[in-house]
Amino acid sequence: MTRDSRAAARPSLRDRWTPDSIPDQSGRLAVVTGANSGIGYVTARELARRGAHVVLACRNGERGQDAVKRLRTEVPGARVELRLLNLAELKSVRGFAEGWSHDRLDLLVNNAGIAMVPFSRTTDGFESQFGVNHLGAFALTGLLMPHLLAASDPRVVTVSSEGQRFARFDMANLNAEHRYRAAFAYIQSKRANLYFAMELQRRADAAGLRLRSMAVAPGLTRSNVLTGGANSTRGRAYGILTRLLLRIAFRPTPDGARTSLYASTIPDLPGGSYVVPDGPFQLRGEPTLRSRERAIQDTATAHRLWVLSEQLTSVHYSLPAEPPLG
Repeated sequence: MTRDSRAAARPSLRDRWTPDSIPDQSGRLAVVTGANSGIGYVTARELARRGAHVVLACRNGERGQDAVKRLRTEVPGARVELRLLNLAELKSVRGFAEGWSHDRLDLLVNNAGIAMVPFSRTTDGFESQFGVNHLGAFALTGLLMPHLLAASDPRVVTVSSEGQRFARFDMANLNAEHRYRAAFAYIQSKRANLYFAMELQRRADAAGLRLRSMAVAPGLTRSNVLTGGANSTRGRAYGILTRLLLRIAFRPTPDGARTSLYASTIPDLPGGSYVVPDGPFQLRGEPTLRSRERAIQDTATAHRLWVLSEQLTSVHYSLPAEPPLG
């Protein structure tokens, strides 16, 4: 990516980029995982508002149906549908991909994730944060690849986190083989998201494919990721304190969805972009591109993680070539 291309993709400092800036999305077919709430719901809603046909990929059918009803109320005439997907079960991931009934897929937003949960393992035996946040997204993208490559301008957007900058990526403990610390496991899984997005772009480029892969960091954003799911059982005091922290220190959910929407819709955004808020520590601000990240430059670790992920999930990408190791 050249300096000129990064500058062209960056919004003017005088203009606040909002969902109203999104160009017409009519004719695009999108999947947003974890779209029943939080950033995922806002991403799905705004894509639908601009004309995209959006598939809400949700783990819970009841909450997914509620999200579809709410979205159709907020965006009359929206073209949306619900499909069940549990990233903690590779069987569910395969079923989602095998049941894909459209002729292509233009946009996949790997948004679903869990954060700083008590230790548990997925159905397939993976540490839950690594299994859901990285391996589930890795498997889903690979299994949907034939449908993505059937599109004229396919794009994959993977939601990482500003917290990934602080990860000490331990290839020998990705699956909590030795010790489990919830916060460490979370930021490590988010670093894996960034490695994956960049390695996917390198492999697409080496194969001469038109696929574009991007990663985003939303910044500190209010959502139920710290209070729902496994975190809902952590007790009354945890729930009260966490909700208070979210209200005081975290920005509204629509603001957090802006980097995902930016990466999903800016027409000339280069593949391999990492979109983050431009404020201090990437916690809030306008969407901007950032290239000075260890994970973006560390091609060797990204390659090792890719190979390991294929082994663990038994999902092998049907790409014509592999990139040379950097």
